Amino acid sequence: MPRSPLPQGEEKTRQVRAMFDAIAPRYELVNKLMTFGLDARWRRRAVRDLRLAAASRVLDVAAGTGDFTRELAAQGHRAVATDLSFGMLDAARGVRARVQADAVHLPFPDGAFDGITCGYALRNFTDLSTTFVEMARVVRPGGRLSFLEVAEPRSGLWRAGFRLWFRHAVPFIGSLVSDRAAYHYLPESTAYLPPTDEIVGLLNRAGFVAVNHRFVMGGLSQQFLATRTR
Repeated sequence: MPRSPLPQGEEKTRQVRAMFDAIAPRYELVNKLMTFGLDARWRRRAVRDLRLAAASRVLDVAAGTGDFTRELAAQGHRAVATDLSFGMLDAARGVRARVQADAVHLPFPDGAFDGITCGYALRNFTDLSTTFVEMARVVRPGGRLSFLEVAEPRSGLWRAGFRLWFRHAVPFIGSLVSDRAAYHYLPESTAYLPPTDEIVGLLNRAGFVAVNHRFVMGGLSQQFLATRTR
């Protein structure tokens, strides 16, 4: 049976919000199972790579249940979490500053933050170009961003193992401990993710320079770093 086409526009926004509201209670548990806990290490490095002074003000966009936000605080920054999903923010234990918002309309003044983080959410934004422009607006000149996103290993053996895990095992685990439909959607949602060079171009046009990209742990994940133009 052919798969239904992925939602677009406002329908995508509505479905993404509803999906994350539904999986919020078990979100962190499934993440740890999916990555064998390695995502915590990747976030620690991603925050260090911001190379911001202590007590910098950093916005965690699509913060979910606050993994990145808590890491920012642990490394001495003043972190603010924002997410489309009320359910995810409500489940963000230990996170004080939480603001529900769509990333295309961030309710913050121009240049309010020294940096931005975003973890595994680029493919969930309905309008990635406008989202990057809005991120650039709320970051001061010279501010930094650090993103993590899913990737796929290039090595044949690694790639085969990853596809088996991500496309079959992850949906099965999600079905057992959380929401079946959500974790079947997750592998399919990678189709929304533009190629690396296109993401770099979108960041450049939004107002970011020195955009760097690297694969993490053989391509199990990927990271983008950039600086807001002065």
